[in-house]
Amino acid sequence: MVKRAFLKSWTTINIFLLATCVLTVNAFSQDPDFHIYLAFGQSNMEGNARPESMDLSNVDSRFQLLPAVNWSDGSRTKGTWTTAVPPLCRSSTGLCPADYFGRTLVDSLPERIKIGIINVSVAGCAMDMFMKDKYQNYIKGEASWMKDIANEYGGNPYGRLVEMAKLAQKDGVIKGILLHQGETDAYKGGWEEKVKSVYDDLIDDLGLDASKVPLLAGDLLSSSGAVKNLPNVLPNSYVISSQGLSGADQYHFTADSYRKFGKRYAEIMLKILREQEETGSIEKRPAIVITPGYGLNCRNGIGSVSFKIPERAFVSLKVYTLSGKEITELAGRVYVAGMHTLSIGKGSISTGIVILKMRSGSFVMARSFLGE
Repeated sequence: MVKRAFLKSWTTINIFLLATCVLTVNAFSQDPDFHIYLAFGQSNMEGNARPESMDLSNVDSRFQLLPAVNWSDGSRTKGTWTTAVPPLCRSSTGLCPADYFGRTLVDSLPERIKIGIINVSVAGCAMDMFMKDKYQNYIKGEASWMKDIANEYGGNPYGRLVEMAKLAQKDGVIKGILLHQGETDAYKGGWEEKVKSVYDDLIDDLGLDASKVPLLAGDLLSSSGAVKNLPNVLPNSYVISSQGLSGADQYHFTADSYRKFGKRYAEIMLKILREQEETGSIEKRPAIVITPGYGLNCRNGIGSVSFKIPERAFVSLKVYTLSGKEITELAGRVYVAGMHTLSIGKGSISTGIVILKMRSGSFVMARSFLGE
């Protein structure tokens, strides 16, 4: 009897503890309509242009910022959501691509959807600054001003980005990662592999699904072959063209170009969202062209892909798994200028999310879609 009473009592305690744990886990709930984006890089993602009056007014409250540091004037607090009036990185930074990325998404998506940005960027840094196994040695060899910036992030910018991202995941869902970096090291070789390493760490550390969280990387003011090559190394990445944008100096964009650049990032993300069919009410629109004269379009459930080129050129069109393994080649020859449509043979592509990559001359574009 004593044993039976003890077991009954112990069972009751376990049920209570289990219920308590469930209540604790569900003390917060992710809002699927709160879309969160992580932004990182160097000075262009920090924001190098002074915000103008048009940038400081009429910012929709649906566009939110989660500061990764405390503002020096006390106006913003680390880890507390606030309306995303620039600057979005630190109090000493300026207008950046994330500004008009967020504004464009808010203007384009249904009113129920909010957009959140977390921006952790360090002027002048190499990609090593965000690599878990390299950042400490890298920081040691850098100038004191860069160390000061890193120290604002607790000496570990990557760690601060993950810290803020985990906090944000209590409120919403991480939808993508924005990158602008490379002026320091994209011309030295191996940059693409470093970006992939940081991306893979973010996916693992935040428990994300790589098939649903793309990385959008902006090209440099002086177009970089390494940046354009990124989709070859990281299939679920997209390169945002800097063609036609103006520079304030050798490396940095003007305020107007930051606005245009941010819109280009947003256009690609809107296209990805439509492909994923995660915002069901978004209107179907024609393919978005990253570089003038070029385009690539594919839709889930449709047995064809189409592409556009501005002049006669060789076009390569291949399908890859998310891990980068080639599945099949759809095109590999010279085409005349204009729009072309290719059929996808039934059963030629395995079921699941795959990456379609197009290359023509210096133009490279990758798109994800659902294979059948």
